[in-house]
Amino acid sequence: MTLPHRLWNFDIDRFLNPFVPSPPWRFLPYPVARWFGYRKTKPKDTGNLMPVFWAFIGVFAAILMIQGVSKHVPSFESRGAPMIVGSFGAAAVLEFYAIESPLAQPRNAIMGQFISAFVGVAIGKLFQLSDRFEDIQWVGGALACACATAMMALTKTVHPPAGATALLAVIDNTLIHIGWFMLPVMLLGCALMLGVALVVNNIERRFPIYWWTPEDVSKGRSILRRRHSAELKKATVDEEKAVDVPPAVAPAASGSDSTARDAEDDTATNDEDQTECSGVKFKSAHQHAGEVVIRRGEVVVPEHMFLTQEEQQLLETLTYRL
Repeated sequence: MTLPHRLWNFDIDRFLNPFVPSPPWRFLPYPVARWFGYRKTKPKDTGNLMPVFWAFIGVFAAILMIQGVSKHVPSFESRGAPMIVGSFGAAAVLEFYAIESPLAQPRNAIMGQFISAFVGVAIGKLFQLSDRFEDIQWVGGALACACATAMMALTKTVHPPAGATALLAVIDNTLIHIGWFMLPVMLLGCALMLGVALVVNNIERRFPIYWWTPEDVSKGRSILRRRHSAELKKATVDEEKAVDVPPAVAPAASGSDSTARDAEDDTATNDEDQTECSGVKFKSAHQHAGEVVIRRGEVVVPEHMFLTQEEQQLLETLTYRL
């Protein structure tokens, strides 16, 4: 028996996507739009060594720029803000090496960090109301990280380094001291890192894969589609009817050898007969009930297959490779 809570699902994009405008990159000159991740054709293969090289360049340049700019911002110095928050180190790995991961896309990288910083500072302020703050500070850190993770999951902005941001906002005394000023510090760092990523990652690769969602918000159509049992039943019935059709008998004049050869060919054809299920061709319907099919613009998964939001976005991202 399936418990009711196991059927609960919440997708914030159902409410947000109707208000999200389509990316304007296709209206810009292509030499400009390509630096924002827009491509007319699929990305070319770069091997596995060049991504390592560009990741090295990107991480070095981004961390260096964030520290250099922060060091010369007067308001940062006057409030004792750190040159860089430690979570940016983990964020750089995602944004310059794992650039096709849903966790590295701008929506996750910026909004995830902002949400976590906000939650961390808010919980830190709440716990500071206690006279025993230093004794319960570690509890606040755990609560901030947990709350930030839940908020990112609900808003589809999961960004693992942001969990560290929420934790540091409560347990790092320097960040506790600057309080709400941590929000502009994080936003500036995120903007600088994204700017470097757009330059470095688009020299030979493509970044971002998408800015908000891999779905086509202009058409309101999801790339992911589930293969329902009714479709499989219909495909199986059609396949059985095709197999039941007797093969054509060759003319007697062709001889016994020719007749035997034709029968073998017909048998092979029936074995390899493909059944089309809602636009996706399968060799045999019953053999593909548990398979995931990825093609350009569409991902088809079994009806009862459980996917996390990140797994779903990753499958949708793969359609850009085709």
